[in-house]
Amino acid sequence: MILCTVTNDLTYDARMHRICGTLAAHGHAVTLVGRSLPHSIPLEDKPFGQKRLYCFFQKGFPFYAEFNLRLFIFLLFARYDAVCSVDLDTLPAGCLATLLRRKKRVFDAHEYFTEVPEVTDRPFVKSFWEMVARICLPYYRYAYTVGPALAKIFQEKYGLKFGVVRNVAPPLPPIRGGEKHSNHHEEEIREGLLPSNLHQEGSRENFLPPSWRGRGGLLYMGALNEGRGIEAALEAMQQLDHVQLWLAGEGDLSDRLRRLAVQLGVEQKVKFLGYVIPDDLRILAAKAWLCLNLLENRGLSYYYSLANKFFLSVQVGVPVLTMNFPEYRALNAQHEVAILLDDLTPQTVAQTVKKLMKDQDLYVRLQQNCLAARKEWNWEKEEKVLLGIWKEVFAG
Repeated sequence: MILCTVTNDLTYDARMHRICGTLAAHGHAVTLVGRSLPHSIPLEDKPFGQKRLYCFFQKGFPFYAEFNLRLFIFLLFARYDAVCSVDLDTLPAGCLATLLRRKKRVFDAHEYFTEVPEVTDRPFVKSFWEMVARICLPYYRYAYTVGPALAKIFQEKYGLKFGVVRNVAPPLPPIRGGEKHSNHHEEEIREGLLPSNLHQEGSRENFLPPSWRGRGGLLYMGALNEGRGIEAALEAMQQLDHVQLWLAGEGDLSDRLRRLAVQLGVEQKVKFLGYVIPDDLRILAAKAWLCLNLLENRGLSYYYSLANKFFLSVQVGVPVLTMNFPEYRALNAQHEVAILLDDLTPQTVAQTVKKLMKDQDLYVRLQQNCLAARKEWNWEKEEKVLLGIWKEVFAG
């Protein structure tokens, strides 16, 4: 039995659904443990177990302290052979409980936790989580992260070998009869139903102007949080005609961004879609014309990131507008699937989108490269690395 621990409410965590699903499909009993939020929706059935812990506090240090206490108590009595602590915010409970019970432990660094914008600009908070890492990680033999750059940094910093399990998307689902993908199947995916909250706004043929019908919109997927470049995207919309911006997610800046859209006079061009479950997000991404991955260079976590949204966009054959950061630059050198931005300003975003709209040959080349790259960058290949790590864990 493997317990994987996170601090989200499980519903929208496509990465952990993928990891836990793979482990379960290969004979492991798995339970994903997270938190209950006031707005949490009922959990969908998965091939692995799911457990939510209720917390009175919902944010800040009181939440992390309470969650780790509740998680520690849960881990003292639960049945398991190994605990996989995802990021530093679940590490204290996982480390202490497995030491006391002499169970196996694995660390999954989903991001460079002490270098995210919400932490890196707060010296006390940053030093606290660095202390957690220094105390706990010496007790770990097995760890993995999402990209080679972060693996190298963590290995040098903590003296612990980190494997690399990239956050890549699974292949498109097979069509009837187990046939291979075809252009016809690609169109079936693109013409599927929109997520219900987008469908309520009307079909894309209704809300897109004539020159954009059949193209889709500009899609941002993820939390509406600091450092994600969403403000720049909203301001860029002032310079872009016949374009829709779709924001799929919620976060700390949700209310502020909605007000900003109104202040900028672009509220008719922007669709705030709210939370979108992973299965619907995949359909939505396939309907986009361009996916946005605009991160501000505010800490090493973003600078060395390798986001799921990048791989999801490639998997559904949609080019990406992303930052010229090391990991994306390296991938784009293998397969040119993205336009890389050297700076993040509304002017640069708007000019780049306009250029791509005019250069049909470039767009088609990027799209075709996505279809080639997805044969290499997919979960069917990446899961072998994950399974190899867990084989070592139980062999050891």
